[in-house]
Amino acid sequence: MNAERLGKPVAWLELTLDCDRESAARLSDFFTEAGALSVTFSNAAEDILIEEAPGTASLWPVTRVHGLFRQGADPERLARALRANGFGKPEVRRIEDQEWSRAWEQHVRPQRYGDRLWVLPSFAEAPAPDAVCLRLDPGLAFGTGAHATTALCLEWLAGLALDDKEVIDYGCGSGILAIAAVMLGAKSARCVDNDPEALRSARKNAQNNGVVERVSFHSPGEVPSDPVEVLVANILAGPLIDLAETLSSLLSACGQIALAGILNEQADSVMAAYKHYIAFDTAECRDGWVRLSGTRLPAVDRNQPLVD
Repeated sequence: MNAERLGKPVAWLELTLDCDRESAARLSDFFTEAGALSVTFSNAAEDILIEEAPGTASLWPVTRVHGLFRQGADPERLARALRANGFGKPEVRRIEDQEWSRAWEQHVRPQRYGDRLWVLPSFAEAPAPDAVCLRLDPGLAFGTGAHATTALCLEWLAGLALDDKEVIDYGCGSGILAIAAVMLGAKSARCVDNDPEALRSARKNAQNNGVVERVSFHSPGEVPSDPVEVLVANILAGPLIDLAETLSSLLSACGQIALAGILNEQADSVMAAYKHYIAFDTAECRDGWVRLSGTRLPAVDRNQPLVD
């Protein structure tokens, strides 16, 4: 008999396995094909994520993969199928409905950025009549604004005059920055990511917020080359350095740029990579992370270093 139909508490079954980054994507596919309602990734160790060159995966060396199944799922059958596919024994946990709801509300609360922008879970009410409410629920761990790097970028966007401007969100993940930009007045935004799952997540989030007609979705090799007035890239220091010329070429003269995902000790190296292209403002720091923002130098000055 269906407990949901009778109004009884609903429970879910969570299967968790640790594996290397190459196996994580394969395990995610396995969980999805086995009927998982959602698949999420977390860091199984204390490693800082070091991202490879664009076009490669960006998971932790030891990645914890969580598959969430309906209460009727057979954990023994799933465990046998995992072994048959070369995976280890999963940790199995039953999650009650009330426990899930409490955890959801505890960890996903409304957050304000600037004067009007709020990032809210779908169940939350608008905090004020004039609030710009971006609704985003956790999915495949692509970001809901809670991390310092995302928060720094949202605050930067909320402080810009975006009306009628075009924006690029390079390394878009959930699409939160692109969606925020158009909700704050930008004419359009381009989401760019090397992960097809991230682009699917970004498209879904744009649809849920009613702005999908003003957002386009691209892999790095398919980004339109015409420059925009605003570009934000929340990636990591290594890829930002490698992409200095590419990102700068996508920004119009006197356009505004924000770079994030940079540790304090990496800021000077990132700035050095962009010194021919960007005049940087004072860096903003939070929790060991840095946001670098600045203005695109005119083309005539590109070959003149800003600093020696």
